[in-house]
Amino acid sequence: MSRKPLGIGIVGSGYNARAHIQAFTAVRDAEIRGVWSPHRRHREDAAALARDLDLGDTRAHRSVAAMVADRAVDAIWLCGPNHTRVQNVEEIVDTLGRGRGELRGLACEKPLARNVAEAKRLLELTRRVRLRTGYLENQVFAPQVEHGRQLVWARGAAVTGRPYLARAAEEHNGPHMPWFWQGALQGGGVLNDMMCHSLELVRHLLTAPGAPRRSVRPVRVSAHIASLKWSRPEYARRLSRTMGRDVDYTRHPADDFATATVEYRTADGFTVIGEATTSWSYVGAGLRLSAELLGPEYSMSWNTLDSGLRLFFSREVVGEAGEDLVEKQNAETGMMPVVTNEPGTYGYEAEDRHMVRCFLAGRKPYLTFEDGLETVKLLMTAYRSAEEARTLRFPARGLDGWVPKVARGVWKG
Repeated sequence: MSRKPLGIGIVGSGYNARAHIQAFTAVRDAEIRGVWSPHRRHREDAAALARDLDLGDTRAHRSVAAMVADRAVDAIWLCGPNHTRVQNVEEIVDTLGRGRGELRGLACEKPLARNVAEAKRLLELTRRVRLRTGYLENQVFAPQVEHGRQLVWARGAAVTGRPYLARAAEEHNGPHMPWFWQGALQGGGVLNDMMCHSLELVRHLLTAPGAPRRSVRPVRVSAHIASLKWSRPEYARRLSRTMGRDVDYTRHPADDFATATVEYRTADGFTVIGEATTSWSYVGAGLRLSAELLGPEYSMSWNTLDSGLRLFFSREVVGEAGEDLVEKQNAETGMMPVVTNEPGTYGYEAEDRHMVRCFLAGRKPYLTFEDGLETVKLLMTAYRSAEEARTLRFPARGLDGWVPKVARGVWKG
């Protein structure tokens, strides 16, 4: 039986927004009806991409409010910069509060906010208008991850006991846009930008399929951050040339490497461990996502660069730099892995499909803004652990008004 598709409006027009637009080619019962970005040409280009992919009659809207008021738009995907998130949601809620527009859901990219105070503000705003929310964390929907998790729990854990150690890493050579590199705009460095992925993934792997997220509860956090590459004088100069004068890692560096260990207590009384590593200083073919899950007599592993397809180009093959083989591509010659369907491999397709189904059916998504808030608390506890060089109980005290040194521009690396 056919039903009316969910009309999606996207806030943002950058790499992440385009990843979602491409992912929607694999999602039934949804159309991209609108795009808004502060840059007119960017939003028009993103809308044109959606139309070219036959995703609907996609309009480039002049404002967030205009997109919310559009009767064709039923849900919003927030894919813009971190420092605009509160402003975007305030505009959405104000528009709804004035009776202009009706939304069935609001989905927000990771991290939910730059700090705990902002995350709580977003939660308060959406509750004010009783807006259903979804927290977009694509890696828990990656098909290899989810298939492996189901098999490990059904075959290994069922016979020999629950898993006790999960590891996850996200690594590449640095973000696409200048605001990512600026602690005040982004909310920190690589820990805030990418550890939200890895921490959510290790918890997901350690949680039994069908069990509530709260059945694996974080209790202690130990973290370390460093600026290993981009604060070196030659690389700091290169970064400023590429990203602009506002990105000056000789004066205001952000962490380009972070690692955290989280101790969890499970509902059945076990202590389990999650290890997360993130890096903007990785040198390799391009973006590498990896994970491991270990139990008493079993293990699983995942690495997106083990793609099954590789190309080789000799020194005689000279061409322009691009990202046609893998996201954050770092070379054009030699033996290169190819990720053939990045939106599918990284989990965007399954994530968007899940959110669409939940919003259409009026169900609570797997992850909501409440879960996004807890992840922000984990990130801030990790930053405080790194600053104080000690293990902290979770959640650390006084997080509501706390901002990391990296985000305040006073961290020296």
